[in-house]
Amino acid sequence: MNNKIDNKKIRPFIAVILIIGFLLGACAPASTPTTVPATPEPAKPEPTLLPEPTQAPGPEKMLFVDDLGNTLEFEAYPQAIVSISPSTTEILFAIGAGDQVVGRDDFSLYPEEALAVTSVGALWGELPTEAILALEPDLVVAAQIISEDQVKALRDLGLNVYWQANPLTYEELWDNLRDIGKLTGHEDEAETLIAGLDARVKAVQEKIAPLSTLPSVFYELDATDPSNPWTAGAGTFIDYIITRAGGINAASALQGDYAQISAEELIAINPDVILLADALYGVTPESVAARPGWEVIAAVMENALYPVDPNMMSVPGPRLVDALETTAKILHPEVFE
Repeated sequence: MNNKIDNKKIRPFIAVILIIGFLLGACAPASTPTTVPATPEPAKPEPTLLPEPTQAPGPEKMLFVDDLGNTLEFEAYPQAIVSISPSTTEILFAIGAGDQVVGRDDFSLYPEEALAVTSVGALWGELPTEAILALEPDLVVAAQIISEDQVKALRDLGLNVYWQANPLTYEELWDNLRDIGKLTGHEDEAETLIAGLDARVKAVQEKIAPLSTLPSVFYELDATDPSNPWTAGAGTFIDYIITRAGGINAASALQGDYAQISAEELIAINPDVILLADALYGVTPESVAARPGWEVIAAVMENALYPVDPNMMSVPGPRLVDALETTAKILHPEVFE
């Protein structure tokens, strides 16, 4: 027996052993790896949404429509006002807007504070446009005494013109006060004024309502020609006041708001009371009583001839309530004692 190991025979054997060892190692279970917790990624911040740029809001527009249908636009309440009607001047001061008035017409004489305001002149004929423009107003206020054509002429010059119709009732007067209050930024003052005026009107009505005897009243506007004096007919505020004060307008049958009546017609009507609005121009009860033929009129015979302030009666502003109270006291003194 040959004890010498044949190298050529052992080499293949070793190779087989190595292959079997490799295969056994590959089939053995793998060792459990140590798990290292992963570091969480920091949360991403939510994106900040920046507001889109917006345009700064402009001043709010204020729109007003006058009684002619004209629209006026303002960014602030007017502070330089020219009033070219006595009624609008009285309203402006009555609601507390007097400090905003920089100009007035020659006939705006009430209240007394208005006399300190620059006058632009008279309104008869051509309007004093140069004087109005010189004051650089941001608003011109006019009443029915100013025609639509005159308003257009002022607007054509670039002026803001607010035109207001004359009231025919106290309720319409309240509306006029409210409109001017809104236009000038004095709404609260206007409402306070209206409340007081309305209470005074109602107080007169309560006293007049039970009366059954109503006197005939002649309102004399102008007796430059005593045989044909001017008076106020139906449809005027004067007619309205006489009626609300417990009287009957002696000239209510006349055609037209203001008209002449012959002395013969007046004598036939035979009014119980004559109100002398032309007393401002020198007419007195004595001069009326001396007119030919007038001595047979009841008002003359009973000396019921009363001077009255024509501005209080004819200017369609807050003093129309004063006119009502004055007239009612003249016609019915017994209920106002």
